[in-house]
Amino acid sequence: MRPALTGWPDLSDSGAGEEIAEMARTVLVIEDEAHIAEALRFLLSRAGWRVAVHADGTTAMDLIRDIAPSALILDVMLPGRSGYEILEELRADPVLRDLPVLILTARGQERERALAEMKGASLFMTKPFANDELIANLRQLAGDPAAAESAG
Repeated sequence: MRPALTGWPDLSDSGAGEEIAEMARTVLVIEDEAHIAEALRFLLSRAGWRVAVHADGTTAMDLIRDIAPSALILDVMLPGRSGYEILEELRADPVLRDLPVLILTARGQERERALAEMKGASLFMTKPFANDELIANLRQLAGDPAAAESAG
């Protein structure tokens, strides 16, 4: 059974999926701490992103395939399966290997950064995070032209 998505409309029969995808980039947040997930949803929605949130590592890959997001924000410590395991599977998948993945974790030690890089993370950030930095990094990862202009 497909996992329920909070705040994500079912567009499977509406034919509106392509139109909506053109209006806003999509980001899937895989985060099991409800208050952080909700803060990210609010922050990213205000920044113009279409946001889906999921809390379970076990079903994360199915959801990533279903949604095909522009970018993924991935926590490391998840129930059922770690973010690193999900990242390894993503990078081994010919269709998903190039998906931009921002690892967002409370584990900020250098060895965690090195592990994330080794597993194929596009970017590593620690909690707590600066809102503006997170948005700028996500825009850059997703290839937003405005991100390049503001960085230069």
